[in-house]
Amino acid sequence: MACCLLISFLVFIPVSIIFVLKKYWDKLSEIPPVPKLKNEWWGPGQPEGEDNSIKPFEINISDEVINDLHHRLRNTRPLAPPLEGTRHEYGINSNLTKEITDFWMNKYDIRQREKFLNQYPQFKTKIQGLNIHFLHVKPKETQGLKVLPLLILHGWPGSVREFYEFIPILTTPQKGRNFVFEVIAPSLPGFGFSDPAVRPGLSSPQIAVILKNLMLRLNFDRFYMQAGDWGSVVMSDMAVLFPEHVIAVHNNFCMDISAKAIIKRILYGFWPSLIVEKKYQHLIYPTKAFFKRILAKTGYFHIQATKPDTVGSALSDSPMGLAAYILEKFIDKEGQLTKRFTMEALLDNVMIYWINNCMTTAMRLYAEKYNKKNIDLGVDKIPVPVPTGCARFHFDMAYFPEALLKDKYPNLIHISDHEQGHFAALECPEVLATEFYNFIEKVLKLQNN
Repeated sequence: MACCLLISFLVFIPVSIIFVLKKYWDKLSEIPPVPKLKNEWWGPGQPEGEDNSIKPFEINISDEVINDLHHRLRNTRPLAPPLEGTRHEYGINSNLTKEITDFWMNKYDIRQREKFLNQYPQFKTKIQGLNIHFLHVKPKETQGLKVLPLLILHGWPGSVREFYEFIPILTTPQKGRNFVFEVIAPSLPGFGFSDPAVRPGLSSPQIAVILKNLMLRLNFDRFYMQAGDWGSVVMSDMAVLFPEHVIAVHNNFCMDISAKAIIKRILYGFWPSLIVEKKYQHLIYPTKAFFKRILAKTGYFHIQATKPDTVGSALSDSPMGLAAYILEKFIDKEGQLTKRFTMEALLDNVMIYWINNCMTTAMRLYAEKYNKKNIDLGVDKIPVPVPTGCARFHFDMAYFPEALLKDKYPNLIHISDHEQGHFAALECPEVLATEFYNFIEKVLKLQNN
């Protein structure tokens, strides 16, 4: 009898554990309904006959702003010297910060760079109470070509400056391709020359509503998308919320950070060959080393998701501090800043944050994304329903094998691997554009079948 009870107990315990785990797994696998979001008003006051006009815009930096910037740069306090034998282990090396500050003050020609930034047609239009800034670049040659509307989105700490070398490739006919793109590149709300929200709640799903309305105002009912970083989050939300408008999406920051994906990543750590080629296993395994790298790279993330206004106060007052905080994210795996980027291009991006005093409002996106109200919408748990392409860059923040992407991107039809880093449109525009063109060719073939 005792033997029978022991056997029953030994059977009952693992069966119960399996039952509980299956129930938990099924819960993680549940897909919530797509929420219906309204056209909320994010500007000051109350909605009153919004002006739908689209107005040309040019960057015009006042002498007062330039003089103030130079005054602050000249009077920057001496920085604490770096520890002996260190590079950027403690954050950006203060010797490099000094080089950046000196270049900005003595070699960066603001008026020349202003002309550079004004080379593309720019506009503003008010949507849901916010003035939204965007570049709108049409192809010069269209004869015999399909012209495809394309919305491209930047992230943090980036801006539309990331796209200045990318856009000409997209709007210039490519040999052997029968299509070219008409590009719309907005500054996300709270970034660059776009207004920030005046009340809480503007996260990526709500930004998706604004940008969908921008495209409709420009008479694009159906369009393609390409994005990275926060832009890729907004892009995925747009595809989930408005698949009737988004034809296909190409992502250079494909990721799934759901609890289900994390569990899969850990379990596959026992058999990594099941999900990733041997030559790429070092990018995700051993699991402990992978999560250690993520923690080391995302120290900024937690404070921006909880107290963005605190750090924003310092960055809004010190151009040197702002440059150090932003450009630390552009340092490559070899500890180099200007091997893949020019100092002018990097400071163009910093200038956009400085002259608009928008670092605080840009960082608030982290806090808005990770509050309970937004999480409860469940948009992140809904798979992207449209054809998806993914360009993976090995020195990005994290590498996601295809097996870990399929839940989020069930229609993943094109995937590629590259050696570069996070800011692909700025670092390697030709590589990113080629992959995007290859992806769109596949989409067009699917449409013709």
